[in-house]
Amino acid sequence: MRRHALTLALSFLLVPALGLYAKDSPAPGTKPVAGATMDLELRATQRNAVAAVIWGMPAVNFQLMLDAFLKVGGQPNQVAYWSRPLNWKNQTLTPNLATIYFMPFYDTRNGPVVLEIPPAEGGSITGTVDNGWQNPLEDVGPAGVDKGKGGKYLILPPGYKDNVPAGYIPMPSATFQGYAILRSNMKDGSDAEIERAVAYGKRVKFYPYSKGGGVGETHYVDAYDKMFDSTIPYDSRYFEALNRFVQVEPWLVRDMAMIDPLKSVGIDKGKPDTAIADHKAVLDASAAEAKALIAQWIEQAYLPPFNEGAHWALPVSPEVIKGQSTDFPDPGNYPINGRAAIYAIAYFCAKHLGAGQFYLMTIKDKDGQRLEGGKSYRLHVPANPPVKLYWSVTAYDGDTHALIRDSKWSDRGSNTPGLQKNADGSVDIYFGATAPQGKESNWIPTDAKRTFELMFRFYGPEKALFEKTWKLADMEVVK
Repeated sequence: MRRHALTLALSFLLVPALGLYAKDSPAPGTKPVAGATMDLELRATQRNAVAAVIWGMPAVNFQLMLDAFLKVGGQPNQVAYWSRPLNWKNQTLTPNLATIYFMPFYDTRNGPVVLEIPPAEGGSITGTVDNGWQNPLEDVGPAGVDKGKGGKYLILPPGYKDNVPAGYIPMPSATFQGYAILRSNMKDGSDAEIERAVAYGKRVKFYPYSKGGGVGETHYVDAYDKMFDSTIPYDSRYFEALNRFVQVEPWLVRDMAMIDPLKSVGIDKGKPDTAIADHKAVLDASAAEAKALIAQWIEQAYLPPFNEGAHWALPVSPEVIKGQSTDFPDPGNYPINGRAAIYAIAYFCAKHLGAGQFYLMTIKDKDGQRLEGGKSYRLHVPANPPVKLYWSVTAYDGDTHALIRDSKWSDRGSNTPGLQKNADGSVDIYFGATAPQGKESNWIPTDAKRTFELMFRFYGPEKALFEKTWKLADMEVVK
């Protein structure tokens, strides 16, 4: 029943363009000529390629981050970290610049892996462990399972049957590979506070599990100021990344309807020498078509806004949030279109969104116009933002959804040194290609030739946010 429902749902995704080509297809009951047969096969490949981009977005998003880690010298079961807050050379999708990142990449093909989170003493971790599909296994740290007491999490490979020893928190994974996103929180951006957050983050331990219970060595790889590019390539490289993922990971029952469509675009599990290169022109065009389609879905995802009459929103549907955090248990609901939209602009999913962090994004000003880097804007942040830890706002490139290249900085927030406050405790943040006079400490530079988008982060969100008694203002054009 469940497999049939999901197969049927995916089959609808694979045929959206049939009507467009019906006039060129042979009439029923007639014998197709060779050229017509080849044309039909080409069109089927195009449709399947578009479907593959939509379906595979979270997996490719993850695969590209893993590839970037390998390029900076990392290996599976090691920890990528940034020894300072990120600069623009981190080209992941909508990252946070107001924290110190630690990203363990796990590979359980040779057995379970241990992730040790330290007690929240002298620092704290806000984090989640995700599998290769970026479905969360669990949150960790004060907002996670260990509740700030620290703990040993045991990440288990698919189909693991052995007993989990006492003292470990089991984390069964549906994929062999995955990662954790761990943020070592800072009170401010001073050098001393950065150094403290890095030292606390290095108390995280990550190593292959030993039945003897021994503690293995943790390998940290500093990725700061190195090009770490996982932006989505909407051409044949997308399918090469998807192929790398498919070759390693098991087929999930919910996704088995994609086996044959992927074969038609050159991705066949167990056959690493695929025909992707033979379809390059078709795949380049199909990926570009998928990008345009997903861009429409992203814009639609901002409706309805978080507050009525405004333009800030969490651009992901409740169905996607629920499905991701519960591993899509509903056989009648598999929202891969909405999933593609959010993973085209961001990575990671929390198990309990709103517990440790919450996000709002916008792509428009108060008049409903797209944010343009050549204009100047002001964002008014009312006094008493509802956060226990900190808030921040970050600007991203409107096309790549990564940090704006060559920017001096891309965010401002409550822990930014020298941030100017108004007399009532509110804050005004400015955006544009040039800084307004006397406001550089509150200014975020933009690229005058490109659009941009914003993410406002609430770390340790409080009830005034969700009760909507505190409201974030829309962006205003500065005349």
